[in-house]
Amino acid sequence: MLFVSFVALGWRTGIVVALSVPLVLGIVFIVMNAMSLDLHRITLGALIIALGLLVDDAIIAVEMMVVKMEQGWDRMKAASFAWESTAFPMLTGTLVTAAGFLPIGFANSAVGEYAGGIFWIVAIALVASWFVAVIFTPYIGVKLLPNIKVHQNHDPHAIYETRMYRGLRSVVQWCVDHRIKVVAATVGVFVAAIIGFGHVQQQFFPLSERPELFLQLRLPEGTAFNVTEKAVKQAEGLLKGDDDIATYTAYVGQGSPRFWLGLNPQLPNEAFAEIVILAKNVEARERIKAKIEQAAADGALNEARVRVDRFNFGPPVGFPVQFRVIGPDANKVRDIAYQVREVMRQNKNVKDVQLDWNEQSPYLKLAVDQDRARALGLTPQDVSQALAMLISGAPVTTIRDGIEKVGVVARAVPSERLDLGRVGDLTITSRNGVAVPLQQIAKIEYAHEEPILWRRNRDMAITVRSDVVDGVQAAVAVAISLALVAAGIGAARRDGTLRLSRGGIVALFLLAVWLPVGPPLLMVSFDFTSAAPVYVNALVKLGLCGAIVAGVLRSSLAKPWRFIPAIALAAVVLGSLM
Repeated sequence: MLFVSFVALGWRTGIVVALSVPLVLGIVFIVMNAMSLDLHRITLGALIIALGLLVDDAIIAVEMMVVKMEQGWDRMKAASFAWESTAFPMLTGTLVTAAGFLPIGFANSAVGEYAGGIFWIVAIALVASWFVAVIFTPYIGVKLLPNIKVHQNHDPHAIYETRMYRGLRSVVQWCVDHRIKVVAATVGVFVAAIIGFGHVQQQFFPLSERPELFLQLRLPEGTAFNVTEKAVKQAEGLLKGDDDIATYTAYVGQGSPRFWLGLNPQLPNEAFAEIVILAKNVEARERIKAKIEQAAADGALNEARVRVDRFNFGPPVGFPVQFRVIGPDANKVRDIAYQVREVMRQNKNVKDVQLDWNEQSPYLKLAVDQDRARALGLTPQDVSQALAMLISGAPVTTIRDGIEKVGVVARAVPSERLDLGRVGDLTITSRNGVAVPLQQIAKIEYAHEEPILWRRNRDMAITVRSDVVDGVQAAVAVAISLALVAAGIGAARRDGTLRLSRGGIVALFLLAVWLPVGPPLLMVSFDFTSAAPVYVNALVKLGLCGAIVAGVLRSSLAKPWRFIPAIALAAVVLGSLM
């Protein structure tokens, strides 16, 4: 950017523009320190967004000085004219740009907490750049600008008579001569852009470019740890020898440590395992993901529910499409959740629709016959302690292995304690030394129970969740699923997807009122002609049409992050035109 300034404006003029950058950044860092704003990914991105705008203000001021000096004005008079003619139009562009980021700064939500610094940094940088452009830049221009060759012509517009200017003027003249065709084409482009905006996929947080992949294995609730570990070893067999993988680490019974702030930690669960795969690059990451998903579709790891997830910077964290079914009756909640799941499966934009909990696990229950137990001199406590020693084990002594102490645990052999069908054959010693089979004093019952129950606000809650097909944004999949659920069940409520506080609603209202009304009011207050506000507003909106066209052409990547530069560009257009 500064290189372009040196080439287009000249060496000494480019230095005047370049000096505005450290001045603005110095002011911004001082204000950031006073406001306790840290320098991180979001604030650094906001500085990058503002960088082009702050240089643009300085270029406008310097260029105005150079033009007037070419017309024969002295330096001081040219610097004064730069202030009089550009200060307030640039201030208008600054305020409009800051207003464009207003909802992000005042949104009391996860998005506002994550990206709220964009508004504050952009606003601080733009206001600082305005002060630098109208105060310091003219002064530096007076001291450093070279002696400009004066055009000996009484017509002040003669300096514009260049080949490029004449070509542009001929194009403008043609548009004026064919004004009906131009206006019709312009209206057509504007209408097409409005229609096309509906085809732009929306997602606030972009996909991460980090090379990590998360291979998650979810086995039925109640699965033993060693069974989960066996499934992990099978998954590692799929990864071994892959040239696209730099390294991988497996975690059984829990998720990986939270090595990144945006990482969603998993609760400890013996039926869950996660393998963190580090690919060599982003392209290798996508190839690994496709190979694992294809292997799972072909029947590999069929004892587990397999999910391959990329790194997420922000929402949606976890599963991108989620519907919560909440109610006091667990059976009724489960029935409605089944209906929601079946309806969601009709959406071709989602895949692997599932419930966060549903499976019942088998359990064994012992009903002790009190009369028989008392006849043998046993109590329920004696039976419980004896079974605990036989199945789980009890420490009996400690032996030394070098300098280490090793505990010795006494318990039944695996063939007896691990076979539920032979639990009744376990023997319990009574107080008089008689060995009594367990089935003589207790009735063994087999049944199923809920291994885990999730509640929300003290009510039963089941989450119906799914992933989205590659190339489809979560917002699109949620909208279609919401319509299907509402039509198929009769009522649905999307919870947690969009939250607007009073501050966010007020910010959006102010933005909606400011953008169409604010620039015209400011321009009228600065004594512009009555047609100028309409002219500038039309040009800004047509400029945003180009951003919408780019979003449609690159729909797989179009997100509000792509339109942040478009908002900044609107201020450049306003400042340059005015």
